[in-house]
Amino acid sequence: MSLVLTKERRHRLRPPAPTRRAAAGGATARPEVARPQTGRAPLWHVILLDDDDHTYEYVIEMLGRLFGYDPQRAYEMAREVDTTGRVIVETTIFERAEFKQQQIHAYGPDPRIARCRGSMTAILEPAE
Repeated sequence: MSLVLTKERRHRLRPPAPTRRAAAGGATARPEVARPQTGRAPLWHVILLDDDDHTYEYVIEMLGRLFGYDPQRAYEMAREVDTTGRVIVETTIFERAEFKQQQIHAYGPDPRIARCRGSMTAILEPAE
């Protein structure tokens, strides 16, 4: 058995199209619903950069307070930033990475070095 639909009947079977606001500022009869996004948010690295104005003790303390690293892991990261010029301290979504970067920049100067005028520097890079 085959079903043949006429143009008129096909038109009646279609669901109504979503309405848009009238040009005169009328209300929308059916609101358009945002489709949920699938997939994961891209990840970002928070990278601490080396300088000569902060001690190992400062870096170890900061990494422990801001990121929760134990002293041994914080020391390893301090050594890496000292020898390579940079170290990834966290990989996370952009909003948290930006927040962590701001915390590093707001941590303040190293009181152990008189010439130290401010916090260390951190940058953000896509984790790819």
